[in-house]
Amino acid sequence: MSTVSEQVNLSLPGGVDAGLSQKQLADKYGLSVSGARPGLVAYTKQLWGRRHFIVAFATARLVAQYTTAKMGQVWQVVTPLLNCAVFYLVFGVILSGNNTPKYIPWLCVGVFIFQFIQSAVQSGTGAISYNLGLIRALHFPRACMPIAFTVIQLQQLLISMVVLVAIVLSNDLMPGATWLQVIPALVLLSFFNTGLALMMARIGAKTSDVSQLMPFILRTWMYLSGVMYTISDHVQKWPVWIQNLVQANPASVYMELVRHAMIPSIYSPHKYPSNHLTLPGHIWAMAVGWAVVAFVIGYVFFWKAEEEYGRG
Repeated sequence: MSTVSEQVNLSLPGGVDAGLSQKQLADKYGLSVSGARPGLVAYTKQLWGRRHFIVAFATARLVAQYTTAKMGQVWQVVTPLLNCAVFYLVFGVILSGNNTPKYIPWLCVGVFIFQFIQSAVQSGTGAISYNLGLIRALHFPRACMPIAFTVIQLQQLLISMVVLVAIVLSNDLMPGATWLQVIPALVLLSFFNTGLALMMARIGAKTSDVSQLMPFILRTWMYLSGVMYTISDHVQKWPVWIQNLVQANPASVYMELVRHAMIPSIYSPHKYPSNHLTLPGHIWAMAVGWAVVAFVIGYVFFWKAEEEYGRG
């Protein structure tokens, strides 16, 4: 009975904890704030421990994404092909203003790669705001969500690559050693997209209206990236700094890497003397730089607001 009495007295004004602040009480009894943001290293370890959850979640969402459509997951391939057909009709037939050799495979590579970037950014923007139920119900590093949605878009791209390979082969372009460069190019692009998705996830969680603005921003980015035409041909008379800026556009960098890997012959001045397509010697350095900068900034930027996601 004396033990119980002593325990009760702890809460009285004259108890042993009298006069202690909330922080002092928490420190004394080893309490911590629920959902507090861990350190960056600890957060990274927690995220790595959820890697199987990320892959499983991404795969399940990918399978369920087209369950209501009669054609099912065929739309994963049909959608970019329809975009290619529309762009070819407008820029390749009606306008007839593109003299790029092997234009159809060149165009398809650009459309498939840019759609990967566009889809990762759009899905990342709503990764938090559209999944509040899951975020509030379970405790896990919130970065799992934008990363999982980037994995979904990567899985879709890999499925579409089968059709892209068929398009390239159907245009009398045989596979070669350069095709192996597609692997590191897509790895770097995935890190770049993940960084963008993380940045947009935090912004989208705070400002839901940004999702309405993103289609206009992404459409402008597409036209400035040379998806349907060689953008460098249209800025030759512009100041040098603008030409350098266009050349350093990350979307253009990754598109050109994959185009050069899969269709290297169109960059040969001996085979196509009148062609203006060139590949900057430092393009791989730019690709690595964009991937590292985007991922690091996006990761830290997202982690800084870890305590705020799902609140309110």
